[in-house]
Amino acid sequence: MEASSPTPPVPTAPSAPSAPFSTVIRTASHEQHTEAEHSSFMSDLLGGRLGVRAYRRYTEQLWFVYRALEDASAPLAGDPVAGPFLRPELARTAALERDLAHLGGPSWRTGLAPLPATAAYADRVAACARDWPAGFVAHHYTRYLGDLSGGQIIRGTAEKTWGFARKGDGVRFYVFEDIPNPAAFKREYRALLDALPVDDLEKQRVVDECKRAFRLNSAVFRELGEQFPLSA
Repeated sequence: MEASSPTPPVPTAPSAPSAPFSTVIRTASHEQHTEAEHSSFMSDLLGGRLGVRAYRRYTEQLWFVYRALEDASAPLAGDPVAGPFLRPELARTAALERDLAHLGGPSWRTGLAPLPATAAYADRVAACARDWPAGFVAHHYTRYLGDLSGGQIIRGTAEKTWGFARKGDGVRFYVFEDIPNPAAFKREYRALLDALPVDDLEKQRVVDECKRAFRLNSAVFRELGEQFPLSA
């Protein structure tokens, strides 16, 4: 009997290239991001249905979060994971303080306290900065890239609704004077995310922390919404 020919191997389809990490993190956190964006407080604020006092209170909460983010800049400057993201042109604390002085006068700090959700958010940022640089990157990403994108919608609404000068006091938080080309800057930032020097397991933890950051932000919006409900 003639020997049968060996069955040729079935060619293996080439594996699909893995998506860049910046795409993975954006896609994976889309649901939490959308929930934060469409909170009742933010919808009412952007719809011009809330007064300037609500805008001031929101800006105060941002100040606590950004202090936590930017207090970490010096300690993390040399860190191989978080250090490359700490660009001085992103710093927002000074701009927030100028806005708050415009909104609340020179004594704007008097009696200022974070909402419970804001305190929890700032504490989480500080804990990541202290113990987990890659987790800090998740918080850095959710805040600063959001400011460069959707934050510009808030600026335009504030200028129109409450009469602030265009890119002036009251909305300086949203004005990145040292970033002349936001689109190019965001591309560079995403390239840093794509090159994040951690393994796949750590990247998944970063994605989870990004989702957590959006949930913490949503909790702040919920508490702001309770403080500033629309009248029936």
